[in-house]
Amino acid sequence: MPATTGVWRWAQERSLSIARFGSPEQAALLSLTCDLLGRTVTITHSGPPTASNMSILTTSSSRIVPIHIDANGAAAATLPSRDPLLDAIAFSHGRFALEMPGATPLFLPSWPEVSRVVEDCR
Repeated sequence: MPATTGVWRWAQERSLSIARFGSPEQAALLSLTCDLLGRTVTITHSGPPTASNMSILTTSSSRIVPIHIDANGAAAATLPSRDPLLDAIAFSHGRFALEMPGATPLFLPSWPEVSRVVEDCR
């Protein structure tokens, strides 16, 4: 599948390490946020939550994870910082995919910003 258009950008905001993917002129399509105090990584899809789960597919694994609605009304999945799925995302060859019923699938490059968030949380 063709890669979703956009770039990763990393930022440190208070006790959060955040990687956002998308066009610099628009809101992020996807973000990975490490809560350093809670040692969790939240994957947030900007699309409206239309299901109770999202699928994450990498080179080495795939998993359906439950979502919750965040404060901005977006679909979010929170994982412990040591979850092996985060390693699979960070080390996926080329790209990984995120699918949610009713939303456009995202095919995202596995750039260093993703690894940075995961490592910051550990």
